[in-house]
Amino acid sequence: MSTRENGSGEEPVIRDNRKIDPETGQPREASQSDAQGHPGGGQGEQSSSLASDLASIELATQLAERTADLQRLQAEYSNYRKRVDRDRTVVKEQAVSGVLAELLPVLDDIGRAREHGELTGGFAKVSESLEAITGKLGLSTFGTKGEPFDPTVHEALMHSYSADVTEPTCVEILQPGYRIGERVLRPARVSVAEPEEPAAPAPSGSDEN
Repeated sequence: MSTRENGSGEEPVIRDNRKIDPETGQPREASQSDAQGHPGGGQGEQSSSLASDLASIELATQLAERTADLQRLQAEYSNYRKRVDRDRTVVKEQAVSGVLAELLPVLDDIGRAREHGELTGGFAKVSESLEAITGKLGLSTFGTKGEPFDPTVHEALMHSYSADVTEPTCVEILQPGYRIGERVLRPARVSVAEPEEPAAPAPSGSDEN
């Protein structure tokens, strides 16, 4: 029975999907539908590219965060090291200052013995060694006759007036001062002279009538 007799107006379409032409034996060219490929192929590639970009952005963000954390830790460690070094220096200076402060009376005795010519023999060598050691530890003396009086580094034990000075002046060093760097261990003990006060004018007598 034919298709027309069955009442159908269309004849069936038969497509030959064979890749090899049976008559020529040559490969057939791809059909238009095959050339176009799957309609969703382009969208799949775009989705894959978008996912790759998002992953790169997330990786860059994590790298920036880790870098910031590392820089913060480095800064904190650097500040810690500076604080430890500063504290260590302060403790060392305090310890040295405490020891040297106890030696000041001995150094005063050595100075007086030298002034009186009593620093001789073995005592002189021991004294020189002691002064050399204290000098290496940073101890130095100050206080010079004739320098202006400075209450921050001088201690006035005696006071007088003199016409030879124009300002408060150390006219005699009774005991030298000692310092370590800029830190004063003991002020110089001095005798201070100030300018003489001008004489008050004599009162004028009353006019005789």
